[in-house]
Amino acid sequence: MNKKVKILLALSLSFVFLIASGVIANAVYQNSQDDGFYALSQEVLVVKQGSRGETVKKIQQKLKRWGYYTGAVDGIFGANTRKAVIYFQRRNGLTPDGIVGNKTFQALGISVSSSQSGSSSSGVNGYSSSDIALLARLIHAEARGESYTGQVAVGAVVLNRVKSASFPNTISGVIYQPYAFTCVQDGQINLSPNSTSLSAAKDAMNGWDPSYGSLYYYNPAVATSKWIFSRQTVVTIGKHVFAL
Repeated sequence: MNKKVKILLALSLSFVFLIASGVIANAVYQNSQDDGFYALSQEVLVVKQGSRGETVKKIQQKLKRWGYYTGAVDGIFGANTRKAVIYFQRRNGLTPDGIVGNKTFQALGISVSSSQSGSSSSGVNGYSSSDIALLARLIHAEARGESYTGQVAVGAVVLNRVKSASFPNTISGVIYQPYAFTCVQDGQINLSPNSTSLSAAKDAMNGWDPSYGSLYYYNPAVATSKWIFSRQTVVTIGKHVFAL
């Protein structure tokens, strides 16, 4: 074997080693950065420390509104933003890695497709697909043992809060408002909704409100707050009392 062939063989083996060790893959990953996103594929997008852009601002705004973040909303994903993301992830049963991936985007109520294109083609009555999924998860976590009407009523309470000046003005803001829903505290919000919960979410979004404008609901058999019992009762559906 002559010297030139040996050199070519050595270079080939080195190239194979670099691919296997992830060095080249990592370089491709880093070069795919675009406005704060790291694209591993068209379906998997993550935002992490070092990212910048409007999507980072949206994340910061959500976290600040809900009390997880106290820094500036500047679109720069720094150490403080990462700490806030980890805090949010821990409180909501997600892997606390400080990286905003698909599940964390969903928990935040941020549609990646909406943040890129500005619209969503799969929404209902003006709500985005991520809004539908989040509301369905809330219904599934809070009312999956209730009648269909009772499940729609729980979804309607969330939407009534969105419309009320006393609550955040987005579905994700209402659901993740600190201490608003038990399922957020115990992590059940992250359970996958079934088809019934999805249908209930869509019916609520299309205007069906079996709660008749209620802003609260509770199960009197397990509720421990004296304050909730002071609210004006509107209707009782199954185990839940709906109130104003």
